[in-house]
Amino acid sequence: MRIRVIFLIVVIQACLLPVFFTKAQKQKTIFLADQKDFVTKKGLFDSEDVFQLTLKGNIRDLLNDRTGEAKNFPLVLSYKNDDSSDISLPVDVKTRGNFRRLRENCDLPPLLLQFSIGDAQRSSIFSEQDKLKLVMPCMRDEFVIREWLVYKIYNLFTPYSFRARLVKVKLEDPKSKKNRDAFYGILLEEEKQMAKRNHMILVERKLQPQQVQRDIFLTMAVFEYLIGNTDWSVQYLQNVKLLAADSLSSVLTVPYDFDHAGIVNAPYAKPAEELLMSSVRQRRYRGYCIKDLKTFGGVIEKFNSLKNELYSIYDSCPLLDQKYIKSTKQYLDEFYKTINDTKAWQKDFSYPCDQNGTGNVVIKGLK
Repeated sequence: MRIRVIFLIVVIQACLLPVFFTKAQKQKTIFLADQKDFVTKKGLFDSEDVFQLTLKGNIRDLLNDRTGEAKNFPLVLSYKNDDSSDISLPVDVKTRGNFRRLRENCDLPPLLLQFSIGDAQRSSIFSEQDKLKLVMPCMRDEFVIREWLVYKIYNLFTPYSFRARLVKVKLEDPKSKKNRDAFYGILLEEEKQMAKRNHMILVERKLQPQQVQRDIFLTMAVFEYLIGNTDWSVQYLQNVKLLAADSLSSVLTVPYDFDHAGIVNAPYAKPAEELLMSSVRQRRYRGYCIKDLKTFGGVIEKFNSLKNELYSIYDSCPLLDQKYIKSTKQYLDEFYKTINDTKAWQKDFSYPCDQNGTGNVVIKGLK
């Protein structure tokens, strides 16, 4: 009798096992599906697609706010979600910057978008954002696109870099009879988010470049040389942010704002008079004096290893005209010719050691 009962129990368990297994498998599948949705859900800076957005409100007064302390203007930012539904968010927007804010320099001033934290914002593509810089075209769209690609280049070299998203911006002012055509802009990753992504904090210290983490600084300095940018300094935090793991750790440099770079070649870009340069297309190494030039070995190797990917950024961009692609690749060819000629790069990178040159000139921003 006992054997018969045990047999029945075994049979029942065997019959129910597929049910339990199927149920568990379904639960696992659902879990994995949810997990997959979570993993593949893209944030603002996780896509290469051009992001379309509209700013609606008192645009005229906003764009005319070019001097003094910038005022906040309440606007509505709208965009289409992945399912084509319309999303609208309240934002406070103000003009920002120095050179590009002035009317005599730029047609449109750069903007700062401040989001209202709430359910609408938290469920939007801007859920991780508190505020964002929006780079506007100073003159023409093409220079915005060129600057955006410079951010993409530096992303190749280090995660200690700002992510940038190319956007198509539409401005709508209900009081205006005629609104501007849509134009390209750049949404730039918030500095606190960039620091958080790298498990760092932002710091502001009066430092000499010799006091920051050397490898990251040299990568940045050679990168600035590559793109033909001299509009930066560590001493004055000119277009450079500083990161550190904590208040006692070594400091890392992160560059931004590349519209004065030779590779962008904007019509308004001029090198500072103190540097005695003929144009921004002329390269000038702006690091500090290093006697042992073997220090650059690893950095040069890194630039060589990423050469194909760097060129591909320009070859694969459908928004560039062929003339600019050709001239830019020639500009890059000049850089790679230099760093693969020992005498040439040692001459250029030791320029800050020349007491009779302008390598030791420190500039607090370009006027």
